[in-house]
Amino acid sequence: MDRISESAVQPAEIIALLRWYQDAGVDETIGDDPGALGRPRKAVAPAAPVQMAPPPQPVQPAPAPQIRAVAAAAVLPGSDAASGDARRIAAGCNTLEELAAALAAFDGCGLKATATQMVFADGNPESDIMIVGEAPGAEEDRLGKPFVGQSGKLLDRMLAAIGLDRTTVYISNIVNWRPPGNRQPNASEIAISLPFIERHIALMQPKILLCAGGTSAAALLATREGITRIHGRWYDRSFPDLPAPVPTMPIYHPAFILRQPGMKRDVWRDLLVLKHRMKELGCGFASAT
Repeated sequence: MDRISESAVQPAEIIALLRWYQDAGVDETIGDDPGALGRPRKAVAPAAPVQMAPPPQPVQPAPAPQIRAVAAAAVLPGSDAASGDARRIAAGCNTLEELAAALAAFDGCGLKATATQMVFADGNPESDIMIVGEAPGAEEDRLGKPFVGQSGKLLDRMLAAIGLDRTTVYISNIVNWRPPGNRQPNASEIAISLPFIERHIALMQPKILLCAGGTSAAALLATREGITRIHGRWYDRSFPDLPAPVPTMPIYHPAFILRQPGMKRDVWRDLLVLKHRMKELGCGFASAT
């Protein structure tokens, strides 16, 4: 199943949800005074009768979307020569160390000329869970690690809500060099970088792959649907040299959540979906709570 119903939430998950809201800055309730529950109500003068609209009809929940199969090597427009070189070089790498060295020496992506340094990965290379973001930002470019700015701090809190951290996941990006001005990478830059991240995933052999943000999801799943429609859904993504497709789920990018804090409820549901799948697949770092 793709989503977890609210009725299935366990007490431990309620506690985790409260901690998630606390970390997100929620410090008060909205609604009736909780202390009024034990006090008699004050007399209120009767108001003039009001014509009430008929109650709305109940909305039937949408059926759970089916898991979709996604083929390897999504076709994106870009520099054919550079993309071909990237695919040939990436295919010849048999370890993460070889891939990092080959990527550092690769001059086919113009972003390398304007970035401070390559941002390859962070976390535990033995993890069952791999997160692929979009591209480095200013802090990532300065420190050489993905997700270390404000969005990285929020990602850490998201992971902590289900018992994960950077020692239990592995993180990289579609593009390994910072685009100038923190702009989104363009189609050509993504097409040139895609062979490297595909090989990166194949070498990692994760049990679960998370696409953080719409750009990552569009590149790896070859979809034009927006992240607000596909987040929390499972896709079976095939990769060269892997014997079976990898269960892949798009999630909101933490930077998007910082701009749209009202989406935190959806984020929490997606985290529960992830936690449920971790237990189903026997991921080594699944939370015990």
